[in-house]
Amino acid sequence: MGTRADRTGAAATTVGCCGSVVEAPLGEADATGLAQVLAALADPVRLRLFSLVAARGEVCSCDLEGPLGRSQPTVSHHTKILADAGLLAGERRGRWTWWRIVPERLHDVRRALGG
Repeated sequence: MGTRADRTGAAATTVGCCGSVVEAPLGEADATGLAQVLAALADPVRLRLFSLVAARGEVCSCDLEGPLGRSQPTVSHHTKILADAGLLAGERRGRWTWWRIVPERLHDVRRALGG
């Protein structure tokens, strides 16, 4: 269990992720947490968005429309899902949100998948 800042900077609780799927059968809470993360990454647009942010370290939401070929409302929808899964953290700067990967969450997912 832990907390993270949501895309507006407010603290939000996230489900701790996760036991390792290769070491022992997952309990219900771990399976639910891991499934939320994997579902967030399972969409091709979100996977590309996550990859863009990871490659750049930090990205303004205003710079995601072009590479993704999606409108700002669609980009916002997808960043919200990734942030709710604990994979992205956003910081509001003026009228835009700057996104970065949450390295601890990514580490948790890697560990859960046996990596």
